[in-house]
Amino acid sequence: MHISKIDLNLFIVLEAIYTEGSITRASQKMNLTQPAISHALKRLRDLFDDPLFERQGNVMTPTPLARSIIEPVRRALRGLEVTLTGAARFDAASSERGFSLAMRDVLEANVLPPLMAGIAREAPLATLNTLQVSRKELASELAAGTLDAAIDVLLPLPNEVRRMQLAGDQTVVLVRRGHPLIKRGKLPLETYLALEHVQTSSRRRGPGLEDVELSRQGLQRRIRLRCQHYFAACRVVSQTDLALTMPDRLARIVNQQFGNQILPLPLTMPSLDVYLYWHANVDNDPANTWLRARVAAAMQAVA
Repeated sequence: MHISKIDLNLFIVLEAIYTEGSITRASQKMNLTQPAISHALKRLRDLFDDPLFERQGNVMTPTPLARSIIEPVRRALRGLEVTLTGAARFDAASSERGFSLAMRDVLEANVLPPLMAGIAREAPLATLNTLQVSRKELASELAAGTLDAAIDVLLPLPNEVRRMQLAGDQTVVLVRRGHPLIKRGKLPLETYLALEHVQTSSRRRGPGLEDVELSRQGLQRRIRLRCQHYFAACRVVSQTDLALTMPDRLARIVNQQFGNQILPLPLTMPSLDVYLYWHANVDNDPANTWLRARVAAAMQAVA
């Protein structure tokens, strides 16, 4: 069937139902009535000769065919959107655009203050939404345009996802002031291994980068506490004899109210490099180019 005979709005409905998992939420997202969404879904089913979605409780579960076509559909829709956006000049001063930026929570305290200062200065009507996205879903979210960009460590992503190195960081160790094992502010490796440690991770299990490096040397430290957030870990350190290993720049922000000692990690570790990611289909999008420049400037400000 020739594309001229197909209503391209149907594919917008397809993507909305797939993303929202619900006809009700898709109708709210598109500001259409539920009967209109249901009618569009019927036309899609006739077009593909496939149910596309099957109801399981309150969720519309995609069929194998729907799963196989969603990424090409998202790329095509994103390409059209970029073409239309690029045809018009992006005026930051008057734009009311909302941007979505994925980043880990450990980066927010560093990046957001200078980033929002730059956005407020140049685009006072624009908004920013930061969120955490599964690394497995990062490429598809960027391709679909549900994310404008992402900040993360070096990741094995497809060639269609562009990247630019932003900054590096060092790893440090925090212990409370007056810690009985720390003499004259020195932390030799044997003392580091004798300490009990806090490990901060959003994962349920698994080693940290420092544990991987220790393992390579046939060494191991004792993890006494595993928690989710560095703020909580810093507070624990200030009231116990536990030690915390974390990125330097974040440590200097989070630790301000606790006054823990910040000591060099007595272990050779690679720099914690941070990268900016975006999809090739927005390489020349004026709005995305502007956002990337603001992110790069913010990272430079905290380097």
